[in-house]
Amino acid sequence: MAAITNFLLSKPPSSPSLPKQPTPLFFRPATIPSLLTKLSPRLVGRPDCPRGLTLRATASTQKSSSPPASDERVQQVHSAEEFDEALRAAKNRLVVVEYAACHSESSSRMYPFMVELSRQCSDVVFLLVMGDESEATRELCRREKVDKAPHFTFYKSMERVHDEEGIGPDQLVGDVLYYGDSHSAVEQLHSREDVEKLIEGHKADHKLIVLDVGLKHCGPCVKVYPTVVKLSRQMSDLVVFARMNGDENESCMRFLKDMDVIEVPTFLFIRDGEIRGRYVGSGKGELVGEILRYQGVRVTY
Repeated sequence: MAAITNFLLSKPPSSPSLPKQPTPLFFRPATIPSLLTKLSPRLVGRPDCPRGLTLRATASTQKSSSPPASDERVQQVHSAEEFDEALRAAKNRLVVVEYAACHSESSSRMYPFMVELSRQCSDVVFLLVMGDESEATRELCRREKVDKAPHFTFYKSMERVHDEEGIGPDQLVGDVLYYGDSHSAVEQLHSREDVEKLIEGHKADHKLIVLDVGLKHCGPCVKVYPTVVKLSRQMSDLVVFARMNGDENESCMRFLKDMDVIEVPTFLFIRDGEIRGRYVGSGKGELVGEILRYQGVRVTY
């Protein structure tokens, strides 16, 4: 759990590190391009990679069963100008940026997962910045205050909403789902009026409404959200799932205060226009148990 005031006054929390620490970006590149030789041919052998490296696609890369380079949706940018233009072109879509380095084993491990994720999430824009590629990319990293790789930043409407460093594939998937979800059965609420409309719309069918209240920069909120999405699909006939980020705007923050929400994530259980209870925390099993309890199923902890 996280106190709301703590999140509003502090920087986004760091995620648990991988076994190996993120690699500093700004030092002499290794003589073996450990990242680029494992990537698709689109990124291998580029003339603008660090000088002194001879880059060729390995046999394993050439025989890969992945789609052709033209099908890959990860866009590599080479300067601050290209970066800014990509953010503008994305408009209100989620943009995920990976800052990688030729000498970083962690970057090498994470990049294939980002490529696969880009194929599955057609409404999300994925960018790659090779921090040690050139002076232009090094300057971009300095501007964005990124000094280790791999580092992921998330943008919405050109606003930087989240940062992660040293994460694994599962957490990357969770972050993309949390910040970019627009097609799941979880209804996205952006104001008190949205909440009131949702509640009014389900008075007649007496369905239980599970309202997930969180914040943009909330690690526990991100952690539990994939469970919320999964439950929304499995229980769509019986339960309505919705989500609100309290720090999205003033209306959302007033709603949190009126509902006495002081820690996130908080799940409000609403039926027939009344709040029947709440669960505070990110425990997956506990959340499922609370939902079943408010559905009339006896649960023993």
